[in-house]
Amino acid sequence: MTGPAGLEPVHPRPPTPVTAPPPAETKKSSDLGARILTASILIPAVLYLIYLGGIVYLAAIIGITLLGMREFYALIAEKGAHPLVHWGYAAGVTLPIVAYFGNEYHVTMLMTAVLLGVMVSQLQRPRIEEALASISGTFFGVFYVGWLFSHAIVLRNFHAVVTAKMGPAAGALHSEASGAYYMVFAAVCLVLCDAGAYFAGRRFGKRKLAPKISPGKSVEGAIGGVLLGTLAGPATKALFTVIAPGLVGGFGWGAAMLFGFLLSIVGMIGDLVESLLKRDAEVKDAGGLLPGMGGVLDRLDSPLLGLPLMYYLLLAHTYLQVG
Repeated sequence: MTGPAGLEPVHPRPPTPVTAPPPAETKKSSDLGARILTASILIPAVLYLIYLGGIVYLAAIIGITLLGMREFYALIAEKGAHPLVHWGYAAGVTLPIVAYFGNEYHVTMLMTAVLLGVMVSQLQRPRIEEALASISGTFFGVFYVGWLFSHAIVLRNFHAVVTAKMGPAAGALHSEASGAYYMVFAAVCLVLCDAGAYFAGRRFGKRKLAPKISPGKSVEGAIGGVLLGTLAGPATKALFTVIAPGLVGGFGWGAAMLFGFLLSIVGMIGDLVESLLKRDAEVKDAGGLLPGMGGVLDRLDSPLLGLPLMYYLLLAHTYLQVG
């Protein structure tokens, strides 16, 4: 299908024939040595930033958000869309700041303003046949990367957030620094789930989990990932009970096991969603910034869904305790 005379279609490449085998995914078969080296640098850096919190942590979240949005907009540009990247980047900077200094009402107002601004800006562009792809692609990037990852802010500041939302009785269930524990808890579960899926898939993988989306993922790998991610929950609680018991608060063993299980499931869904986006864009990695791991978006795929889940599970858990 072609567009108006002299204009390129929004989706220039024809769809891959159904009979054609999907290209081999290389993310999970990336050089193991480079992967381990990158992880050995990233993990201490991330833990230190979580420990610091405050403005330094906020600045790091903003930087990671912008890198992730840059890779996302590159993906949809591969499909021939032309997102309004400046609007996306502006929202990517502002969302974590609003999450840090404001509240959910302010975030809703910002998201509404971004959508209206993107639509109005599209009215001034000469190629109106790209309007739908441009508006939807721009706003989805803001939501998928910017809004979802801004939960890293409210989760790290959970004591202040839950006190403002539910009152002092709810806040008393969590220490002022408990957000650091909750961030580490979620990160450990998500990372170990990914590691378990990677190594179990390499060793035992036979049956394809989602061959059209991600041929490298196996059912056996998924089971290994869920098992390790689930066990990571009580293991993390046990570690913090020894080294920093004041951070654990009313977060019981049953909650640790359940949260670990749910984070593992949702983390895998996040991984598959990002694989779907890359498959549609016909690229093997979202970027190449992280040797052995791909791009920033390739590392954010699980946290983008996992961190919001952890935050809302904690809100529900706290509500039940207070009630």
